[in-house]
Amino acid sequence: MITMTYQKQKGAVLFIALVMLLVLTLLAINSMRGVTLETRITANRAQETKFINVADAALREAEFRYYGPGNIPDKLEPKAANCSTDNTLNVNGINKPCLLAIQNSNLLDFVNNPEGASEDYLEDDSSGGLLWMPYRGTDAQESTQASAQTDAHWNSIRAGEAGNAAVNAEYGMVAEGQGTYFYMNNGKAGETLFLQSTNANIYLGINN
Repeated sequence: MITMTYQKQKGAVLFIALVMLLVLTLLAINSMRGVTLETRITANRAQETKFINVADAALREAEFRYYGPGNIPDKLEPKAANCSTDNTLNVNGINKPCLLAIQNSNLLDFVNNPEGASEDYLEDDSSGGLLWMPYRGTDAQESTQASAQTDAHWNSIRAGEAGNAAVNAEYGMVAEGQGTYFYMNNGKAGETLFLQSTNANIYLGINN
């Protein structure tokens, strides 16, 4: 007859199991934190991309306003009346831009920091005009929105060396509106993101 002897259990297996469970719990929590962080990063990137697209749409309208040979004087000299909500797009494609008259003392600040600009930056004869035009799109038959959550706005100024902002085919043709003219455009998505672009347009003159 064989006699079986049993040793008293000391709970080592239970202790090891609890330690392993603790380790697995810590790993799961760390993994969840990583997933949460990645989700936030992805959401922030998506939000930033949306803002960039909204501000870029505003820039496209600012540039679109200079297309075509019509309304040359409005494309060369700032007019407060053009920086208003009444300045809508025309079906015939002959549109007017919102060309700002910025005081010389504020011009550099406006170029470097358009988000900090105010109506005080404008010349005195530009009173009553908007500093930022609301986005309408580039389809004159249908007003569109760049985003349902974020408003888009834009404006433009003349750009160039010595304030001339024109390369003329012949000397003295600025008065006729003939030459290549340069513009700097600002677009913004709400008050969150601001973009700038430059464009050059060739005009054959007021009488052409």
